[in-house]
Amino acid sequence: MTSSERRVEIPQGQDAYQRLIAEIRAGTLMPGDRLLETELASRLGISRTPVREAIRRLEADGLVSHVPRSGAAVRKLDYSEVTELYEMRVVLETTAARLAARTASEVELSEMEAINSEMGGAQTDGARLYELNRQFHRVIFDAARNRYLGHSMRALQKTMLILGPSTMEETGRAAQAIDEHANLLEAMRNRDEAGAESAMREHMLAAHRSRLRQFRERPTQDEEE
Repeated sequence: MTSSERRVEIPQGQDAYQRLIAEIRAGTLMPGDRLLETELASRLGISRTPVREAIRRLEADGLVSHVPRSGAAVRKLDYSEVTELYEMRVVLETTAARLAARTASEVELSEMEAINSEMGGAQTDGARLYELNRQFHRVIFDAARNRYLGHSMRALQKTMLILGPSTMEETGRAAQAIDEHANLLEAMRNRDEAGAESAMREHMLAAHRSRLRQFRERPTQDEEE
């Protein structure tokens, strides 16, 4: 039996869910965009049943809502909800940084340094930057050694997908974030828990400011029409 024959096929509903998640993350599907089963089934090359299943999962995740007389649509977040999301992210990320400064292994610290270095060479590649930044923060949560903290962050990250493209795509933000990562790593190397917490707070506040600028610059519904 070949490796391709041994490979387990992803159920169509799961595949559709993952593809729609990727489109929301990339900003291909924007807040307010309608999710029409017939159109999505045609575009994804599958039947309407797995599309319906995927939409139900997205609704359970809080990424999709039902609009009266319109059907399913990607959720819209208002200004205050964006701020609330980042307030919670500050709480979770700074706690993870403080714990990781105490418990991170040499391997984990070296891995974060390698990822941050790679980010420096990928500043013109938005998709790669997004993935590397995700990996960097994932290592911090792994190093924090607190499964409940990680679970809370994963739940928050699902809602943050609605925000669309990463703030790394903003001019100059990638270089700034790389410097902020370096400050954080220095505190972790020194086992400075308060310093790591403070460096992460500054990093998150800078990300929040970039996100709010991105949010304000989106066209309004009237402008889109």
